[in-house]
Amino acid sequence: MRITISSRHMEVTEPLREYAEQKAGKLDKYYDRILGIEVVMDNHKEGMRVEMIVTADHQNRFVAHHENQDAYAGIDGCIGKLERQLSEHKKKFRNRKHAAATLKRGIPAAMPGQGGEASSKKRR
Repeated sequence: MRITISSRHMEVTEPLREYAEQKAGKLDKYYDRILGIEVVMDNHKEGMRVEMIVTADHQNRFVAHHENQDAYAGIDGCIGKLERQLSEHKKKFRNRKHAAATLKRGIPAAMPGQGGEASSKKRR
């Protein structure tokens, strides 16, 4: 997983860079198909704006923005939003597989009057 940290109108200090890399590295446990993470910090009049863009396989992108006076709090806010997005995406794909299997079968096997009983009588 590739983590890129950039900034606009400010310099990223080494502790801030390490903190962002550490937090972004933990997103891998929510969705294991992450290809890269881009962290963009922007310093403007109202405070700090942190944007995190997660790129996953199959052209999936997850974006989170957070504005705060503190860059560390902005990173934490983005991480919380991305955790939720990644968990919901993973849950959606996990449940899709099971729904497709039940639709393929059509009629459930426990229906009386259909299935094994009628076919066994015809053979005799």
